[in-house]
Amino acid sequence: MVSLFLAQVLMSFNVAALPISLGGIVEDFGVPPTVASSTIVVYGLAVAALVMTGAKLGQRVGWVLIFRIVVVLFAGSALLMILSPSAGWAIAGQALAGAAAAIIVPSLVALIAENYRGAQQATAIGALGSARAISGVSAFLIGGTLGTLVGWRPVFIVVLVLAALVFAFSFSLRGDKGDPTIRIDLVASSLIGAAIVLLTLGFNNLNGWGALAATDSAPFALAGLSPAPLFIVAGVVLGQLFFVWTRRRKASGKVPLIDLSIIDSPRERAAVYAMFIVVALEACVNFTVPLYIQIVQGRTPFDTSLAMMPFNLTVFITATLVVRFYKKYPPRTIGVFGFILTTAALVWLSFVVTNNWETLPTIAGLIVFGIGQGALVTLVFNVLVTASPATLAGDVGSLRGTTQNLASAVGTALAGALMVSLLALSVGRAVAEHPELPPTLAAQVDVNDVNFISNAELREVLSQTDASDAEIDAAVEVNEQSRLAALRLGLLILAGVSALAIVPASRLPRYRPDEIPDPEGNRP
Repeated sequence: MVSLFLAQVLMSFNVAALPISLGGIVEDFGVPPTVASSTIVVYGLAVAALVMTGAKLGQRVGWVLIFRIVVVLFAGSALLMILSPSAGWAIAGQALAGAAAAIIVPSLVALIAENYRGAQQATAIGALGSARAISGVSAFLIGGTLGTLVGWRPVFIVVLVLAALVFAFSFSLRGDKGDPTIRIDLVASSLIGAAIVLLTLGFNNLNGWGALAATDSAPFALAGLSPAPLFIVAGVVLGQLFFVWTRRRKASGKVPLIDLSIIDSPRERAAVYAMFIVVALEACVNFTVPLYIQIVQGRTPFDTSLAMMPFNLTVFITATLVVRFYKKYPPRTIGVFGFILTTAALVWLSFVVTNNWETLPTIAGLIVFGIGQGALVTLVFNVLVTASPATLAGDVGSLRGTTQNLASAVGTALAGALMVSLLALSVGRAVAEHPELPPTLAAQVDVNDVNFISNAELREVLSQTDASDAEIDAAVEVNEQSRLAALRLGLLILAGVSALAIVPASRLPRYRPDEIPDPEGNRP
């Protein structure tokens, strides 16, 4: 269990370190925050696109052998981050890390299913959830300290050390030697990979390329339409083709890329929907808070770690302790209550948040959100694992990896697009209405190309125009108020998404308190 725990820590620490590094990447390479956030998006994209193929590769080669190989690749990705001369190299490093994690994710589930049953299995799954959460806590503490005192690159030295430890501990793992007769369905692999790439690229570039009409930064336009929504539609179509192909392959007696029987029941599908939403919400919060603290307020990574500490610590504690409630309350009750908590917390934050994240009401909101999020992530994963036989554990792991990482990539991309769009609307209206900001000044600054910048950066830009001191002060005031308005409205929109998630949560299994699902797939 130590080996599996550390492997989860490795992946989660890497992911949690990325938001902390946003400010440093922006400063080092001179790129906007949306480009820096591409490191987060690309990691999730690589995992989501490759995890199903990775699961079959693990079954073919053997989980332990392939596990060691990809841990070495993960170490290589850390080296790329440490030595990267440009943002492009950092993005490539996270693409490599995502490809390695695409095999680590299903291997963790497969090894747990082979070695644990019943209550022990639930505890082991809870341990993975707590490992994910404690990684967030430690990444924000260690990353915040190193990022403030030394720089963002040394944070990934920790990732490199963790990879070395996981590789050393991997020699204590036991697993099968693989089945060389297993064939990987390359057609299905291509369909799902292309679908996820198109979906992620579409969502990630809604703001830059245009939500409907193509902007000047769009790589191409089709009859004036932005490629972003076209990519999303194409991704949905390819995803549906993947399901059609997979069902046809299973009906013909061939081994599919993933056995869709693991989501035959509406309850398992509800668990997948709930997992997607809660992970996307977490990604939005993990992107938004560091964005405001480091980019907008111009504060240090250590300040970010302190601001995120209540949330990450609460997630860790809740993910560890929620398994104690499984004998008393059914998954449906815990799921609905969890989404009620996340919805209430986001609504609360939308009203009480200010430009100072250390206020008691803000901390309380992050804690409540952390309780709901920590309970939900562990719960929905446990529902999927316990509802399927051990032989399909790799498929469950690949489904989990695809769902979580696609949700993380989409959540981060949508958070960026949503916040920037809301900011642009707020700034445009405020500039038009403000009596001290003449149209001549707005003409010198491209209001249509608004992004999140600090007050100091805004003053520097305006100093190169013919704006007076009074006009610069007025513009800074507009910037402050517009950013806060965009944040509050964005949080309220996320609360609406969280409230909608109560619907799938209400369809989760309703086991009796003393009832444990049959590990061989008999669903209560």
